[in-house]
Amino acid sequence: MTQLRGSTVLLTGATGGLGRATATALADEGSRLVLTGRNESLLESLASTTGGRTIAADLSKRSELERLLEEAGPIDVVVLNAAVPASGELRTWDQDQIDTVLEINLAGPIAMTRALLPGFLERRSGHFVFISSLAGKVASPGGSLYSATKFALRGFAAGLRADLHGTGVGCSAVFPGFVRDAGMFADTGASLPPGVGTVSPEQVAAAVVRAIRSNRAEIDVAPLSLKVGATLGSLAPGLAAQVQARFGRSVSRRISDAQGGKRP
Repeated sequence: MTQLRGSTVLLTGATGGLGRATATALADEGSRLVLTGRNESLLESLASTTGGRTIAADLSKRSELERLLEEAGPIDVVVLNAAVPASGELRTWDQDQIDTVLEINLAGPIAMTRALLPGFLERRSGHFVFISSLAGKVASPGGSLYSATKFALRGFAAGLRADLHGTGVGCSAVFPGFVRDAGMFADTGASLPPGVGTVSPEQVAAAVVRAIRSNRAEIDVAPLSLKVGATLGSLAPGLAAQVQARFGRSVSRRISDAQGGKRP
């Protein structure tokens, strides 16, 4: 298990809703934070309340990732939270936009992990946390590109965890459902069907802390109904696709419309 008190934690996507809640939770645990995101003023504001150090970086550019790691110095824990929304049918995306989504949501986290891994293994300590999504377990209409990145992130984390067994280095993946108050879904203003619940950013942040403390492989952060639905969807993907096509299309369309202007 990794001790958070006194550990240096690199948090990507720190200025988003989940990032801010996670930074606060990690600071409360006594971690020394290195906060990164694209908005320098928001980073500085967050640093003033969490005591973190800031490094502004655009992780759509691989050179920026390399600079970030050089300036960050030795890291004990990394929480790979940076991501961009990627809703909408695939035919509405151009290839440059797709490549940017793949870089930020998937290729960048893999590259960062590869860069940090030798130091973690040498010290026989450290922890990787990947923020995926329940969309990385069950896909929905209009979510093929986003789900592709989150399914892949889950597979990468699972394979990496198997490779790390016995090394002293931990690896976890966290799967939020619909998050209220802040974050990608909350920013859309879309309403959910009756009976489909949400979770708070603080619940996701608490799951990140729990994953690091106990070296949990995976943690779902969602109401029980969504957790059960994700499990059933994994076991019966054909049935899940039929249900999503019938009941999920209107919600997916509202989310896609709201996120249309936020494409990279």
